[in-house]
Amino acid sequence: MKTLDDLLAEGVEGRRVLVRADLNVPLDGTTITDDGRIRAVLPTLRALSEAGARVIVVSHLGRPKGAPDPKYTLEPVARRMGELLDRPVAFATDTVGESAKSVTASLASGEIALLENLRFNAGETSKDDASRSAFADELAALAEAFVDDAFGAVHRKHASVYDVAARLPHFAGGLVLRELEVLGRLTGQPERPYVVVLGGSKVSDKLAVIEALLPKVDKLLVGGGMCFTFLKAQGHEVGNSLLEEDMVDTCRDLLDRAAGRIVLPVDVVAATAFAADAAHDVVDASAIPADRLGLDIGPASVTLFAEALAGARTVFWNGPMGVFELAPFAAGTRGVAEAITKVDGFTVVGGGDSAAAVRTLGLDEEAFGHISTGGGASLEYLEGKTLPGVAALEQ
Repeated sequence: MKTLDDLLAEGVEGRRVLVRADLNVPLDGTTITDDGRIRAVLPTLRALSEAGARVIVVSHLGRPKGAPDPKYTLEPVARRMGELLDRPVAFATDTVGESAKSVTASLASGEIALLENLRFNAGETSKDDASRSAFADELAALAEAFVDDAFGAVHRKHASVYDVAARLPHFAGGLVLRELEVLGRLTGQPERPYVVVLGGSKVSDKLAVIEALLPKVDKLLVGGGMCFTFLKAQGHEVGNSLLEEDMVDTCRDLLDRAAGRIVLPVDVVAATAFAADAAHDVVDASAIPADRLGLDIGPASVTLFAEALAGARTVFWNGPMGVFELAPFAAGTRGVAEAITKVDGFTVVGGGDSAAAVRTLGLDEEAFGHISTGGGASLEYLEGKTLPGVAALEQ
């Protein structure tokens, strides 16, 4: 696999370089609430710009339906990127149309442009090879080399991730290389004890990674909405908590096979409604009232999880312990995250909501060994799946 360093060694002065970034940031209207993914790609953009490349950045944002939608415009991202780089970032109002062609043609050496949301074009995500290929042809025509630094998208067989790489000299960016190095450590021979912390809403979303990791880990700590299906499998009533009835038998089987290595909450914060101002109390995990729903793990569970983490040498965390976006239900996620920061070993935050929680709760990002930019991609890698974007770079 060729890398960004290989491209820089070739020389990029005056060359048009297409950079696939993952700029799928959370927005409150037009306000970016977490710019972590923008900051993650800045080293690649700076390196190319300082070497004299004409840098063309592309990304998706949200899930528009293959047509322009103002709600998902990347224009706020272009503004924030310019602020972080302390230099103007030109913005094209389309993906491969007249604006994109004009903006990219006018770039001088060292200048940077961002094109509009790739998913405004149906060809980006099309399952039809011809449609995807046609869009990839137009994207590739804008540049002379391709750098993929969008680890958060490498598990998608999309035009800008998979097909463009077949049309241009292609290179892996530093972010992608770092992610692959880290995940390789987790799937190879991780230093033990190896503890995995999983949260999030549904067992079904994490079943494949649980199946893949269970034979390899010393402890699997389960929080978030998914824990209630496991509690139900133990014979406990869970009130109005999130529950996947069709997964109860699967969870019971996992608990049997785990032989005590799956650790579940012993208490939860149970509320009368899914709202920040709802009445709530800490209750035993085996005694959740019928009219309440669990929205966070409780303090005894935080202590239990922290004890399991204390002696770990390798930790992977994916998924919050509760509804951390609502202040009354953030303590579980904060407590477990803080316990992970105290681990004397290699700690990995598996992207997605976990990475957002670190920043939202004001935790020190430097206290973790690695914070991934790709939740879904991280999980699929750990499941042992082939990632199309990585495969394309390796060809």
